[in-house]
Amino acid sequence: MLTLLTQIGGVAFLAGIGISCVANITRRWARLAVFLCLYAAATVAAHAVAPMFGRVPLSCSSIDRPLRVLSPLYCALNRNFVTGEVLRVADALSRHMAAQFPGTVTIALDANFPFFDGFPLLPHLSHNDGRKLDIAFYYQGSDGEPANGLTRSPIGYFAFEQPEADAPLPCAGRRDLLTFRWDFDFLQPLFPDWRLDQARTGAAVRWLATEGRKMGVEKIFIEPHLAQMLAVENGIVRFQGCRAARHDDHIHFQVVE
Repeated sequence: MLTLLTQIGGVAFLAGIGISCVANITRRWARLAVFLCLYAAATVAAHAVAPMFGRVPLSCSSIDRPLRVLSPLYCALNRNFVTGEVLRVADALSRHMAAQFPGTVTIALDANFPFFDGFPLLPHLSHNDGRKLDIAFYYQGSDGEPANGLTRSPIGYFAFEQPEADAPLPCAGRRDLLTFRWDFDFLQPLFPDWRLDQARTGAAVRWLATEGRKMGVEKIFIEPHLAQMLAVENGIVRFQGCRAARHDDHIHFQVVE
């Protein structure tokens, strides 16, 4: 489980067991402390080693910059690594949004693990090679003002923008047994009733599909009903499929290999 969640956590756990046995450490709190120290050291080391695998970390300490990772949790779980090309696109997008809409903060969500192509970043189906990054939607608070640096969901996911009655629904009626397309209806009332900032969210998708495309963006995933509502239909704005997670809570983009 630790390996699936963090990539390096399983190795740190096994190393902690070995050290505890050799040092005859029996108390649970002491064993936990050994593991946490090893995991923290491995996470720091990952930042130095990841460039050898063609990846760099998105910073979790960029408090005064227009591009931020939503939570230190993403960095603690080693889910904040991307290729240099993705980092350049994300940084350019955030600067564009801050210039067009002063004060805007662009929030990064799940990226990729630090090592090895093909290692899955669950529950995502494609975040396995450093070329993918999820960007949070932009919102307006209950007062109608921009909710900068904030998302409806504490983790940025699962607060879905529900489609209108006449919106395109390509997955209507499907009951796939193996799917990551979870609706989480029971969670929806728990999220704040903020409105999607259509101007800023639409502007971000359009920039990715035009200027971002010049920088290597090859695909953007967003639900068809939002693409229609935001008027961002484009050759690289696509539907991710009915087995993948819903994309009416975030924007996914990826760059060419």
